[in-house]
Amino acid sequence: MKVYVIDNGGQWTHREWRMLKYLGVNAEIVANTTPLEKLEDADALVLSGGSPRVGLKNKLGNCDEYLANANVPILGICAGHQYMAKFFGGEVKEAKLPEYGKVEIDIIEEDVLFKNLPKKMIVWESHNDEVIKLPKDFILLASSINCKIQAMCHKRKPLYGLQFHPEVEHTQYGKEIFINFLGLL
Repeated sequence: MKVYVIDNGGQWTHREWRMLKYLGVNAEIVANTTPLEKLEDADALVLSGGSPRVGLKNKLGNCDEYLANANVPILGICAGHQYMAKFFGGEVKEAKLPEYGKVEIDIIEEDVLFKNLPKKMIVWESHNDEVIKLPKDFILLASSINCKIQAMCHKRKPLYGLQFHPEVEHTQYGKEIFINFLGLL
């Protein structure tokens, strides 16, 4: 199994890679400018978090190309989640109340990512922007008090977005979320 972690400049990109390696995945971090044809052997992509203010920025490397043309499951984390939402017609804006640190989320739809997990969990946040409107054909999976769209998925395609960071040890069930995502492969 080969998973590429697309580096969008996130402070925890290496943790996403390390979590995948810990789970026995052949994972590699690549720049977000890597052409899709160089990722032909991918079984999945993880669009990492990053420092770009997605609500205020038009482009994030080649993430457009990956989202439009990759025929593999994609997990967007933080900025990757926001960019996915924006790419598919959702709306991303500066958060009214940015979240940092531990936050409780409510699971609204179990779907794949939250299969067999509790309906409430503590996750780790680090964001100034957030998705405020779901894209067409996406389903809301999880919310928190201050951020309505904590997790989402496409109705028909294996596209998933998480506002929080499952790769850090402070997120409960982060490893299980990655395992559930890998179960798509």
